[in-house]
Amino acid sequence: MSLSVVVPICNERENLWPLYRQLAAVLPRLDRPWEIVLVDDGSTDGSTQELRELARRDPRVKVIVFRRNFGQTAALMAGIQHARGEVIVTLDGDLQNDPLDIPALVRKLEEEDYDLVHGWRQQRQDSWWTRTLPSRIANWLISRVTGFPIHDLGCTLKAMRRWIAQELELYGEMHRFIPILAHARGARCAEMVTRHHPRRHGQTKYGLSRTVRVLLDLVTVKYMLDYFASPMKLLGRIGLACLTIAILAGLGTCAMKLGWGVDMTGNPLMLLAVLGTMAGIQFISLGLLGEVSARIYYGSVGRPPFAIREIWGGSAEAGRTRLAKPSDAAPSRAA
Repeated sequence: MSLSVVVPICNERENLWPLYRQLAAVLPRLDRPWEIVLVDDGSTDGSTQELRELARRDPRVKVIVFRRNFGQTAALMAGIQHARGEVIVTLDGDLQNDPLDIPALVRKLEEEDYDLVHGWRQQRQDSWWTRTLPSRIANWLISRVTGFPIHDLGCTLKAMRRWIAQELELYGEMHRFIPILAHARGARCAEMVTRHHPRRHGQTKYGLSRTVRVLLDLVTVKYMLDYFASPMKLLGRIGLACLTIAILAGLGTCAMKLGWGVDMTGNPLMLLAVLGTMAGIQFISLGLLGEVSARIYYGSVGRPPFAIREIWGGSAEAGRTRLAKPSDAAPSRAA
């Protein structure tokens, strides 16, 4: 089983050759064909020239150069699409992930029959206030919202089978949700403690500014997990709730008018009834449009809303066999 190592690169010139030497020393231990896919995400510090030299010296190194900076998620997606290995390993290019953990990840993936094994930086070597603490809070929140037990979604070091990697649809900041998205497609996932080193060269690309984007992507992921195939389950419920409130408010307005003679003009309950009716109709309409859009999506991309792991038994010709009619089995008496 061949192996591809995908590494997104953005202004990591001083880390490239040390990273290559570490990978070249570790990967032969796996006793299988391997390749390194390096994705240059719009580097401006001379990393592109170093990557070109790496690809020239070692034919097992493949370099993908973006026209501009598209982000880590896009870089990982491009690397996965161009990887040829049956097992795909992803890791950062800043030397904080340890390539020595790759054999253990791959061994756990294959021997214990997992589809994805993701790293857990239990002893994280980053600033506590600006990196570690916000990350722990975000991981706890994401775990509670999605119902997926995980300690470290931000760890790029992962090993996954090719079939699940190819099914992932990554955009925005979705790379950190890879285990959750894979689990939603039926992948068997596991978490393993990995080493983590402090950054030695270059500057980090992460900070508190990404928190808002991660939270917005969390809302998107929650919607995709629970309501993407049937938006009416969410929008229809909200619409029915608004209509219920509108009916109750309308009944209250009528009772006030008939029972106590309260003027309906400017009555807050009257305004609530009108607003609730309009909101309910709009949410239900959005739900119907969402249902149509979901069916157009699945029909256009040819991707079913399910995932088959294995098929046992049967024959390819069995489905084509035509049942014989009585007239086919024996000639009639008249003949």
